[in-house]
Parts: sequence; structure tokens; C-alpha cells
Amino acid sequence: MAHSEALGTVFADLGGLDRTQALPIVERALTGADDGELFVENARSESLTLDDGQIRSAAFHHSKGFGLRAVVGERTGYAHASELGADSLRRAADTVRSVTRGASGTVELAPPLANERRYQDDDPIGAVPFERKVELLSEIDSYARALDARVQQVSATLSGSHQSVGIIRAGGATATDIRPLVRLNVSVVVRDGDRMETGSYGSGGRHGYAVLLDRETWTHHIDEALRQALVLLDARAAPAGETDVVLGPGWPGILLHEAIGHGLEGDFNRKKTSVFSSLMGERVANEAITVVDDGTLDGRRGSLTIDDEGTPTQNTTLIEHGRVVGYMQDRQNARLMGTASTGNGRRQSYAHQPMPRMRNTIMMAGQQDPDEIVRSVKNGLYAKSFGGGQVDITNGKFVFSANESYLIEDGKITAPVKGATLIGSGFEVLKKATLIGNDLMLDPGIGSCGKQGQLVPVGVGQPTMLVEGLTVGGTDT
Repeated sequence: MAHSEALGTVFADLGGLDRTQALPIVERALTGADDGELFVENARSESLTLDDGQIRSAAFHHSKGFGLRAVVGERTGYAHASELGADSLRRAADTVRSVTRGASGTVELAPPLANERRYQDDDPIGAVPFERKVELLSEIDSYARALDARVQQVSATLSGSHQSVGIIRAGGATATDIRPLVRLNVSVVVRDGDRMETGSYGSGGRHGYAVLLDRETWTHHIDEALRQALVLLDARAAPAGETDVVLGPGWPGILLHEAIGHGLEGDFNRKKTSVFSSLMGERVANEAITVVDDGTLDGRRGSLTIDDEGTPTQNTTLIEHGRVVGYMQDRQNARLMGTASTGNGRRQSYAHQPMPRMRNTIMMAGQQDPDEIVRSVKNGLYAKSFGGGQVDITNGKFVFSANESYLIEDGKITAPVKGATLIGSGFEVLKKATLIGNDLMLDPGIGSCGKQGQLVPVGVGQPTMLVEGLTVGGTDT
């Protein structure tokens, strides 16, 4: 869809106010402001869940509206509404002008639009009949139960969304984006005697349902979920104490995201509440460690063609050869810190203001062979996959649970364990990470990140990594 056609479609779907009507209202609202924009959104989403052989829920949500923002220094005026008409936009303009009256700022011109889209204009919701989606979930249930007699319960959720956004900035600059997003999650419960365990697997990205409907894709989901559940049936209690931990490639990068990534977002550093706020240019890690936040990876869950302020996304280097070299920035925090936006200004919806958020946060590959990393550990823990976790941004301290992990004994991965919890800080991980593998892997496309009440899709990735002397909380003391 062409840029002008896309912009017109977004506005028409929200009540028929066109760009020529909206522009003078936006310009008056932003007179004297340092920055601001009109963000228009039309979003549809659906979710179907099968549990125990039956469709337990089928939900559809359609939201549309606009948010108008004016920024003066550290102050913002923000108003939003679920309809776009001249009257509602004028009322919003009167509200945001409460922070611009008497101000004499000059709005910086918007950057040029990106020429390369990071995904297609797929419509997951409209392209596949509802009956086919139900059929897929039923096929998943049947396939899983036929694999192993120990399978007791199968749950599967298929979800998709289609978001159209239009942005108008002062001076008439416009930007549009059409963003598909899909995800499939499968969970399998197995029983052996009195013991029951659960395994799960999911994937997704910014594309249509075609990939997930492919039999090879969805059977892989079930195979992995069942494999994890069967591994846990034989797992022993995890030992507690300080030990060497080898983090596997891919999804374990969620620890990097939480323990390090949030601390490198611009707002926390401008306000001096991040442990990294005084460390620009300083060495904080092994020189083999480079961390980036990349919004340009085609079709990835955390990728964007433009962010929610209309800035083209980019590949931003945060830590280079062990030194802090960059922060993730939106326009407001970048201006206040005397730098440029990195295309990390994101918001959950039109009802929320943008802030610096991660996209795809990745530790780049090192030089070591992953098998050699494992062989270097006399006794330790191999963490293959993580569940939930918590982190304190001010000091980087975290607690993460590993939902699939194994003992390392005499340089070999041996018995599976359950109940392992990794305890430490982002600084510890960076300083104690001594060997970085050459097997960089991205997560399968399941991540979501919460910050100040806003949830956005993200991606993570990393190679195999050895962290020496990390505290493990276990159930075997």
C-alpha cells in the first residue's frame, strides 16, 4: 500500500478527518513546543485458545483513536480519544496547549522516512477463515495426544493482530506503518505415575498466519513442548550455591534484556536512576561482549519500520567490545541529553505516550565453540530456557527461574534439574561472562516487555555464554 493511501485509510477508518483538516489543528497545538505529534491508530486483534480438546475462548478486539502530544522540556501535554473528528481533535489541542502557552520552542523537523519496510502488509485476521484457525488448534491437540500415552492435557493459543498507524508532525511531515503480528503457543502436560510436568513452546513474528499453519512448524512446537515435559519427568532437584553457569543460545537472552537492556534505556540514564548512567565510554564487560538493539531485522517480533514517533528504526550499538557506547533513545530524552533518537520511541497504543523501549536486544557472537565452553566447566549448570523473572533497574539485580536446565559434570551436560533460580545483577553477568560462543541464535518470537504499565512486543538473542560464579537458588540444599 502506498504511503499516501495508507495514511488516508487510517484517517478514514477513524471518522473521515483528512490530513488537510488535521494539520492546522496540530500545528496550532504545537506552537511553542519543542516536539510533539498526532498519532493515529486503527488496531484489530484476536486470540483463540484450545484446552483439553475444546475451544475455551475466542476473543476479538478492535480499537481505534488518536493521541496528541506536545513536549516542552521535560513536560508533556497529552490527550487521546477513540474517535477522530475536527471537534475532538480541537478539544485535545486545547488540552495539550496547557504546557505550550508562553513557550518558545522550535520543533525539530522529522527525519527522512525509511525506504525499506521490515515486513509486509499482511492481515492475519482477515486472510485466514475462522474455521481454519479452529481446525489448526484441533489438529495440534490430536497430534500431541497421539505422540505419547503420557500426555494428559494439551493447550494451544493462536493470536494475531493488525495495526495501522499514521503520524503527523508539525511542519506537515507524515509517516505511516502497517504492522502484522502473530504468535502460536503450545503447552503439554504429561503424567508418569504420581508425577506431572509441563512443557511449552511458542513462536511468532511480524507476518501472516501462513508460517504457523505449515504442518512442519506447528508439529515442531508440539515436539518441543513434549520433549521439555518428558525431560522434567526425570529431573532432580536443582542444587543451590555459587557455581559456573552456561547460558544456552537464543531465548536465554531474556536475562540480557531484563538485567542489562532496561538499564540502557535513555530515560533511566537521563534521570540518573540506572546503574549505567555514569558509565558512558567505560568498560563494563569482557571485550568479547558486544550488545546491540536492532529494530531492522525483517519480520522479527521486535522490529519496526518506524517507531511510534515516526523515526526510522536502526541497529543501535549499546556495548561495544565491553564498553558502554550508546543508549536507546526516543526524541524527548535524546534532545534533553544532547543526542539523536535511535528509533526506540514506542507506545502500547494511541492511549499511551511514547518512551524509550527495546526492540530486538542481542548479544553478538563471540569466537568460542559452544561445546568447548561446556567442556571448560568442571561442575556447573547449563540453562537452556528461562521462565519468569524480576529486575531492579536502579542496581541491575535480578532473579530468574530456569524452566529447563541441566547439571554440568566433568565438562559434560548430564542430569536435568528443576527449580533452578539464577540470582545476581546485570553487572555481575557482564563482568563474569568469560567465554562467548560463536552460535548466535534469536528467540523464536514470543517476547513481550512491560514498562510503566505498557506492554510491547520485543525480541532477544545471544550465543552460548559462560558466566563464572553465579548464585543459583535451588531446591536441593
